[in-house]
This record gives sequence, structure tokens and C-alpha cells, in this order.
Amino acid sequence: MQHHPKGTSARVLLTSVFGPYAQDDQFGSRSINPMELYHNQVTRAQGAFSLRMFHRSWGIMMIQANIAAPCTVLDFPSREAFAREVTANQYDVVGISSIIVNVGKVREMCRMVRQLSPESKIVVGGHVSATPGIETMVDADHIVRGEGIRWMREFLGENSEAPIHHPEIVSGIHTRILGVRLPDRKGATAATIIPSVGCPMGCNFCTTSSFFGGKGKFVNFFETGDELFDVMNRMESSLKVQTFFMMDENFLLHRERALQLLHRMKKAGKSWGLAVFASANAIRKYSLQELVELGVSWLWMGLESPRSDYAKLQGADTRQLTHDLRQHGIRVQGSTIIGLEHHTRENIAQEINYAVDHRTDFHQFMLYTPVPGTPLHQQMSEQGRMLDNVLADIHGQHKFNFQHAAISRDDSKRFLDWAFQRDFEQNGPSLYRMCQTMLQGWRSHKNDSDPRVRERFARESAKLRSAYAAALWAMEKQFQRVNRAVSEEIRGLRCEIEEEFGVVAKVASRVGGPALLWSARREEKRLAAGRTYEPPTFLERTNWAGAEAF
Repeated sequence: MQHHPKGTSARVLLTSVFGPYAQDDQFGSRSINPMELYHNQVTRAQGAFSLRMFHRSWGIMMIQANIAAPCTVLDFPSREAFAREVTANQYDVVGISSIIVNVGKVREMCRMVRQLSPESKIVVGGHVSATPGIETMVDADHIVRGEGIRWMREFLGENSEAPIHHPEIVSGIHTRILGVRLPDRKGATAATIIPSVGCPMGCNFCTTSSFFGGKGKFVNFFETGDELFDVMNRMESSLKVQTFFMMDENFLLHRERALQLLHRMKKAGKSWGLAVFASANAIRKYSLQELVELGVSWLWMGLESPRSDYAKLQGADTRQLTHDLRQHGIRVQGSTIIGLEHHTRENIAQEINYAVDHRTDFHQFMLYTPVPGTPLHQQMSEQGRMLDNVLADIHGQHKFNFQHAAISRDDSKRFLDWAFQRDFEQNGPSLYRMCQTMLQGWRSHKNDSDPRVRERFARESAKLRSAYAAALWAMEKQFQRVNRAVSEEIRGLRCEIEEEFGVVAKVASRVGGPALLWSARREEKRLAAGRTYEPPTFLERTNWAGAEAF
């Protein structure tokens, strides 16, 4: 590997691609594919009820926190802001991180660097680097595939084996729901912890698994529960949080590490809440009480299809598992694939209804999508089934990018849209379902023998007696236009909460409810008029003392 001649004195810029992100342009942005994970892939049919937020570019934040060189992170810049930063600071290294759909923006940013800072070495990383032929698409000096901390340390002549320092990351920013922007204040949002990258399950469509080595491969940043506990303890103090989003593709699969973390939490009396990703086969390795004691309060589980043969689902009754998890206050995010090989026009509605019948709190629907760099893409390419697609449109939320045996491209979009709408109309807004789960969890564990568990459920249920009670009132009234039966269910839940929590909940629903209904209806009008949202720009420097002196 080549080392930069300036070593750790090299001045480094790490940047995400430029905006805007929620409108069509010549560089690959798409209005149908905004930079809002939930609204894009999970709650997009829910209108003003949709959960909308942005997530920082965690990869470049991790790299910045683990190199000694003077480093700037520029996250969500405009094209003009990127040009100003490159021009003003004589960077020795410009690192650009991107996903595949934004390859056009990467190409333009490389061109700009060559023009504005010709001495800079250009490094391109992130999932875009897995694109076959990327070396001929963008003018970069280095293409980095896989985990980038080790690569950047080696490139700068630093110790690649040094311990990983985890930066302070807030999981979501600029959160909106029911037309209300939630405050970005310390402690209001979970901290993100990244224990590892990659997934050993190796599903053929999974970009994350293939990017970090494929089936059986992953990279641990923190091997033990003790290490994780220390990181989380520091975040609790610095960010004033008690909830953590564990950004790990299959956190519960690493049972020894999870149980060691639980041991440390019990010993220290920590009532932390955890949001995790986990496969059904991994979840079943734990008792429900173990999950509750570990603090699991939100869980993302791949459901895919009842007829899929993925190892992570073998022998699992996912509908019963979902029901049991919700009974214990664990909010479930399901994920279902539309357009698997066995899907036909005749059976797809049945498969979608099966997914909807899980009554998860949230449900992601994605098209079966051969993404460049995955085994599925290679298989489809060898079979001559890949269509002539622009890379910017390969994101699983529009139309097939391959020739399906039984479903056309246009029909794939119709079925995908119907799946989102069906889930919304049958099960109600995700916010309502969350309230259901939280009340069930409170009733199941308000008298738990573990004081940590009682403390966590008391803390979480506080929202039920205030803001969520008001939101239920607004949802009940607004949903009368969509499904009166579900509206009555929402009313029933609101009455249960008022009975459980008394006068405080009643006052909150009667006073706050009309205000939220007004804001929700205002938001519906804004969205109908084409309103979109963009993330703010972040500029953060580390090890910069004296770096201004060129």
C-alpha cells in the first residue's frame, strides 16, 4: 500500500456527497429517494404521521475520530460549500464517502477537486466503491472497499491496530412527526454505538454483508461487552442519554458479548434502553426476560417472506415472535422483500398481507434488488437478467432493475406502493402502534423484580401520559378519513392510557390533541404542495491547532 508522503501531518478532508437530496437533478438525486431513512423506506405512505429524520454520515465520523492527522468532516454540504472548503484549506487528502446511487455526485466532486486543489490525493470509499468498474467512472487516486479506519491509518503511516475510539454520535437529527419538529437537545435522542460492521449471515441481496467480506465475515470494533459498556457509559455522561441505537447488522447474534454487557449493566444498575438489529434465529437464543433485562426496546427483524429459504428465518414463527416481543414492550420493525423469485402476480397480494398481519410497529418494504457488488447482482448478470439502469435508480424503492420471471417493472412499483398503503390502512400509523407496544410493556413490567427494568419502563411510559396521549387524540380524529375501524382502535387505546395514567393523560390529550391535529393537517397540505426536507450542513475539525498556518 502507498503511504502519503506527509504521513500524519497530512491535512485530511472527509466529506459526504453534496445536496440537495430530495429533488431530481443531473447528478443523481431523486425526489423518490430522499435522505430520510424512515420516510423513504418505512413510513413513506403515512403522510403527516410519517417519522422523518436525518442520520449523520457515521463512517466518516468514525474515521475522523481515529486518526491523528488534522481532519475536517464536511457532512451534507452544498456543492458551493464543498468548493469553498476545498479551495480555502489546501487539503492533502480529500476523502469522499457515498452510496452507489450517488456515483454521479462523486464523479463531479472528483472533477472539482482536480480543478480546485490539484495537489490533493482523492480517496473514494463507502458502498459506491463496490460498483464494478468504479475506477473508470470517477477520477480518484484510491478506491477503498470495506472498513475505512484501518485503511486511512495505514495510508497516513499511523498504527492500524490502535484501539478504536468511538465518537459521540446522536442517532437522529431534525426529527419531525405530525408536522412538529422535535427539539435537538441533549438526552432527547439516542446515541449511536457501532460495535461492528458487516453481517455473517450473508444473504445474497445484502450490500452490507458483501461489502465487508460476505457470508461469515464481519469486523468487530469492540470484541467484548466490557468494551461496549465503557463506551456507553462515556456516552451516557457526555450526551446525557440512557438509550442507545446499536448500529450492528445482527447485534444479538454475538450472544457472549451481549450477555457480558448485560452483566455489567446489572452490576452498575444501568436502566439503559437498546435499539438493535437482529435476525429471528438470533433472537430465539434469548428468553424474553433476557431481552427485557438487556434493555432491548426496539428491534429490527428481517421477515422477507414465509417461503424464503434464508438461514436467519429457519424454523421461526415470526408472527408469534412479533406478538410476544410487543407484549413485552419491544417495538418491532419488520422488513419484507417484494419481488422474490417465487413471487407472481397471483401470490404477491397474499405475501404482502402475510407481512401486514405481523402488525409490527414499523414495516419496511423493499424491492428485491440486485445491487452492484452483491452475489445477487453477479447471479443476475450471469443470467443476462439485468436491465439497463442508471445507477442513481438502483435503490429498491421505485422499480425492478432486473427482469423478473413473473412481475413487470411497472407492476413492481404498484405492488410496492400497495404494500406500504395496505400496512398503513390496516394497522394505523406507526406512532399509534408504538403506543400500543409501550402500554403493553408497561403493564407487563411495571412491577418487574429487576429495579432497572421498572425504572426503564417508568421512564418510557412518561411519554404515554403526555405527548403520546395528545398524539393519539389527533390520530384518532385524522384517521377517521382513512379507516374508521382503526380510528376506533386508536380511541380505545387512548381511553386505556387515560384510565392507566389518570388525569394527566386526559388533560394532555384534550389540550395537546387539537393542536397536533391542526399541525398534522397543515403538514398534509405542505406535503401535497411538494414540500421536502433537507439535512443541515455540518463542519467539524479535529487536531486542527496550528493547521491554519499553511
